[in-house]
Amino acid sequence: MGRKLDPTNKVKRGPGKKAKKQHGAEVELAKFITDGEAFYLLLPIEKAAKKEKKLKDSMDLESDEEEDDDEEEQKSNADVDEDGTIQTNAEDMDKFRLPTAEESEKEGVLSLDLKTVYQRIKDNIDVLCNFSSKREEGKDRVEYLALLRKDLCTYYSYNEFLVEKLMDLFPLSELVDFLEANEIHRPVTIRTNTLKARRRDLAQALINRGVNLDPLGKWTKVGLVIFDSSVPIGATPEYLAGHYMLQGASSFLPVMALSPQEGELVLDMSSAPGGKTTYIAQLMRNTGVIVANDANKERLKSVVGNIHRLGVTNTVVCNYDGRQFPKVMGGFDRVLLDAPCSGTGVIAKDPAVKTSKDEVDIQRSAHLQKELILSAIDSVNAASPTGGYLVYCTCSITVEENEWVVDYALKKRNVKLVPTGLDFGKEGFTSFKQFRFHPSLRLTRRFYPHSHNMDGFFVAKFKKFSNVIPSAAAGKGNTLYHSCMIKCVYVALTVYLFMSTGDEKTDVAEATEAADSDKASQTKADGSKQNAKTNGAPAKKSGNLKSAEKKDLKAGPKKAKIARMEVKTEKGTEVKKSFSGPKVSTANKGGSKFEKKQGKKTKPSMKNKNRTGKNKFKKMKPKWQKQNKK
Repeated sequence: MGRKLDPTNKVKRGPGKKAKKQHGAEVELAKFITDGEAFYLLLPIEKAAKKEKKLKDSMDLESDEEEDDDEEEQKSNADVDEDGTIQTNAEDMDKFRLPTAEESEKEGVLSLDLKTVYQRIKDNIDVLCNFSSKREEGKDRVEYLALLRKDLCTYYSYNEFLVEKLMDLFPLSELVDFLEANEIHRPVTIRTNTLKARRRDLAQALINRGVNLDPLGKWTKVGLVIFDSSVPIGATPEYLAGHYMLQGASSFLPVMALSPQEGELVLDMSSAPGGKTTYIAQLMRNTGVIVANDANKERLKSVVGNIHRLGVTNTVVCNYDGRQFPKVMGGFDRVLLDAPCSGTGVIAKDPAVKTSKDEVDIQRSAHLQKELILSAIDSVNAASPTGGYLVYCTCSITVEENEWVVDYALKKRNVKLVPTGLDFGKEGFTSFKQFRFHPSLRLTRRFYPHSHNMDGFFVAKFKKFSNVIPSAAAGKGNTLYHSCMIKCVYVALTVYLFMSTGDEKTDVAEATEAADSDKASQTKADGSKQNAKTNGAPAKKSGNLKSAEKKDLKAGPKKAKIARMEVKTEKGTEVKKSFSGPKVSTANKGGSKFEKKQGKKTKPSMKNKNRTGKNKFKKMKPKWQKQNKK
């Protein structure tokens, strides 16, 4: 080890070898001749010139001092004359002004310095926070916000959609802090595996290997934060032996909220890479059964590897789509759903989120999360003596993927929100812009990088109080409603087609004619029976019926109004008949047999007018005999 260089202590170095060779005796004499002795060695002309130079320098100094004093007196007098106030341009320099149209055009062509952009962001936020007192006259708040949005996109490399989302989500005073926190990686954290080691022993072993660490916080008893390490954390003997797991601090929170008990049946619906699953097994002390499911078969390899390394023996690994999982298995005491999301809370890990996300991605993620949370609720057993709980979490900070999904689940299933058991974190939103959510959403928790020094996260805990799905009855009603609507639309279309065609004569009228004749015969028979019963005498036809029959016979059979559609073909036009009644064969030109009989009807003769049929006579005979006996 050599000596450290002290930049404050500068050592004067003499001339080198070449300089010594080039210079003559005057250089060597200067080393041992003083200034006084050197003055006497000069020539008389040189001595006179040196004296004159000293006199001139002294005269110049005196004149400069007098001029400076005069200028200060004039400035002070001028300042006092103007109402005793000192006017400077400091206020004008401090006041923030929006760039003009010409300046904005130049900015589009020429690239601005990032320091200038950052300073403008700070000044703009300061004006927006005190808008009434610091705004420029004639300028609206919208113009300041538009400039701020543009500068944030330029300085932090975000797209406009995501910057707008963040501006709606955070106050302007917190917005820059959040964006700055996303530019810094979160500290490395590890979780002690209490199945194999204790945190105190693990910390001492890692310190001996040159690792600088501290406890993660008072809210966890198994977490450690790594500040510096001389060895790779993922390749130490303790890691390979399964004494700890590399895991983000935010991933501790949903498992702590779930609080699994020993001997329970637990489902981790999205388990990869296995950090939460092994933490659940650790809290359950390898008792009960854990079902670790994930839709991605490739990611399950890491789950299996971590389960074996950490010594977990109560876990079953499976590969199913979470939306279809209730059909596979149900009746779980507790379910953990770490839903796939847009990743807006882990921008520090994945900077590509800054420019790759848009409204379609957010809506697609929200739709998938709604399907997953309903299937997770259906997998929970409400009658569980110790459980009946579901924990929903995401690594996103958008309202559409968090509060909106939770509020949807509260409306669709028999569940309620309960406290998460986490002492820190910010409350969830109950109202956001045009959205209004259930008041119990205050029980949910939000975590931010700039506030809690961990990835952005959201945690909600449900309690299921009934296994009945309330949407089942509503679904039946909806099907009836849709069927009625379909019938109404069909009737309206047929009426519209009929009104558009205008022609009512079709060959299908024979079927309706038969139906009308059946009804007429039935009414006649019913009328005759009623008359026979009431009067006790055979029924008689009235003159009105006879005249109506005559008119019907003259006019011919009535034809129903049926809609038809004309279809153009190569040969000509064909008529498409739309008829919903019974099909009647019209092969014979004369019509059906029934119609032929109806056509052959003649007027009843006067002789047979008062006669009764055989059947009626047999029925009426005993009545007549009784009357005669009386």
